[in-house]
Amino acid sequence: MNVLSQNPMWETFGMRALGLAVYGGSDLGECITTIERVGNGGADDWYQEWTGTADRILQIARSCEGRGHAISAQEAYFRASTYYRAAYMPLFGAPTDPRLQTAFESESATFRRAASLSFGMIEPVEIPFENGSLPGYFLHAGGDAPRPTIVFVNGYDGTLHEMYFAHGPAAIQRGYHCLLFDGPGQGRNLFRDGISMRPDWENVVRPVIDYVLTRPEVDPRKIVLCGWSFGGFLAPRAAAFEKRIAALIADPGQWDQRDGLRTIPLAPEVLADLDAAGPAPFEPIEQWLRSPQADPFLHWKIIQRGLWVHGVDTLYDLAREMVRYRVSPVANQIHCPTLLTASEGDAISKGSKTLYDALLCPKVMVPFTLAEGAGGHCETTARRLYHQRVFDWLDETLAAKSGN
Repeated sequence: MNVLSQNPMWETFGMRALGLAVYGGSDLGECITTIERVGNGGADDWYQEWTGTADRILQIARSCEGRGHAISAQEAYFRASTYYRAAYMPLFGAPTDPRLQTAFESESATFRRAASLSFGMIEPVEIPFENGSLPGYFLHAGGDAPRPTIVFVNGYDGTLHEMYFAHGPAAIQRGYHCLLFDGPGQGRNLFRDGISMRPDWENVVRPVIDYVLTRPEVDPRKIVLCGWSFGGFLAPRAAAFEKRIAALIADPGQWDQRDGLRTIPLAPEVLADLDAAGPAPFEPIEQWLRSPQADPFLHWKIIQRGLWVHGVDTLYDLAREMVRYRVSPVANQIHCPTLLTASEGDAISKGSKTLYDALLCPKVMVPFTLAEGAGGHCETTARRLYHQRVFDWLDETLAAKSGN
């Protein structure tokens, strides 16, 4: 049942913003009235109305800050950041739309301003990585003694600012420090620097863990790796190689990305050997996806988002890229306790059971259902239920490792 819009894409993007209201990332009325103004409009209308809302909330934030109301200002900066991000979602694709870059810079700037009002709790960091750095935020749970720390791995089209609302406050309340970061193909690395996604996520996570271990606030025996959305593939892949983590969470768990190609209407022999098949079988499908007859949301997912994130130009090249994303050869090398989620109604969750069966480590599968209000991708409409189940497991798991 649609809540905000009869347009599937507007409903998805809108609910994604609305779901962050639980931890202060948006507000119900602001989301509803913005989508009402969009109506049956297209991407240009969507961008205009969401940036309009963001600009209005930004002015509230600045006014509150100028009059010395730091908490009110921080809350408004946080909401403005979410609305700027919502505005550019339908503009994904290469070449990068200047409006996307403008809105992303506004998203980043408003979040940084909110962080500056956090009394040091939200610390911007740059994590050394190859010839540059990865953007991040270290979230302090307080106290002088080293604490357990969760490293969060992002998904396919989110940013570390969105991750804050989805994970940060709930973790801090339970005494966990957090490191949020965007890797290749995510956030600033993609939007500004044009760095594409890569399958060898172990080589992304390794320097991130190196950085975490330099921080005196961190208990080196209790570092947790948690991935959500596409991070539910990336984090397990990294965990197979990274032995310095004490626990792994994948929301949802995922298997080899080749399995996703089965939704493309092609003969099995084509999908079995892409190199032998060549691009010809993919060309009519891509032509349809690029046509006005194609479902707009499907066009966005594959042609706009998929090609851009992976830095490829054609559907055939995207398919060849996706078969490189494999966890099957290394799943049995994950040794730390692992929690996988599987949410009813989320097609991506289908690989969670396959990964679960392949794991040789202590493991648990946590289902979420539509009847609980927790169906759909990453339990967007039931974050508090998600946090209760996942953090209760994590508390008990780390306590058991400590012998407490």
